[in-house]
Amino acid sequence: MELRHLQYFLMIAREGSISGAASVLHVSQPSLSRQMQELERELGCRLFDRGSRRITLTEPGMRLRRRAEEIVDLVGRTEEEFRFSADTLAGEVRVAGGETPAMGLVADVIAELKDRYPLLRFALHSGNAADVSERLDTGRADFGVFIGHADLSRYESLRLPARNRWGAFVREDDPLAALDAVGPDDLAPRPLVLSEQAGREMNTWFRRDLDGLDVVATYNLLYNAALLARRGVGCVVSLEGIVDTSEGSGLAFLPLEPEVTADVYVAWKRYQTFSPAAETFLAAVRERWGA
Repeated sequence: MELRHLQYFLMIAREGSISGAASVLHVSQPSLSRQMQELERELGCRLFDRGSRRITLTEPGMRLRRRAEEIVDLVGRTEEEFRFSADTLAGEVRVAGGETPAMGLVADVIAELKDRYPLLRFALHSGNAADVSERLDTGRADFGVFIGHADLSRYESLRLPARNRWGAFVREDDPLAALDAVGPDDLAPRPLVLSEQAGREMNTWFRRDLDGLDVVATYNLLYNAALLARRGVGCVVSLEGIVDTSEGSGLAFLPLEPEVTADVYVAWKRYQTFSPAAETFLAAVRERWGA
């Protein structure tokens, strides 16, 4: 299997047709069709459903697309690492993480390194713990930022000097907004919008199984969930400091009582061979927060 074939395959998947991909790639349509037929023979499966107007991927084709994206991305990053002279630090550091104010600590490290190494670039991806783990495991992220009770047993990690507080976002005209904090009895009768991965903390805090609550929606990132809170769809249980709750924002934040907090960790794969750029980032993280 040649890298060129994977690049051509990805272009066809993006364009949805052999002719469109051939035009972008500046190759002839018959040549591109022939190379895709060779790829299908090599893999022993059909990768495309060829309709009259548009090509779609088969189930094996969708699996290959995910893997091809990882391979092409890794090759590109490897080539970039060796494009610069030994005394020039450049390249890209990829950080995936959950939504948390503690990302400000990571931003401080990035700002410091950008001042020292102007050619460095950073790619940030927001996602829940499962998404962050998947990116670390497949090499699409160098580092992950995890919140709360994530399973970090297969990673190296450092705890950041930050602790996030859980609470409820409600409309600012909701009667709950007049309280200083909310307890289980305040929220249990209300429609709720819960994080997909807050089960452990919330089961303990509510002192009951979540199946017995009126969970009208779940979310993995808070921005869209906050829109539901603003429209009165439900009380959104989340971490403090991620969305605006200043006067006029339409939202109020009430901390949970008893208090529930979440630690924050930066993690990376064990025995990882880092690029010089990622190694420099890790050294800066360790210098700030300990070996």
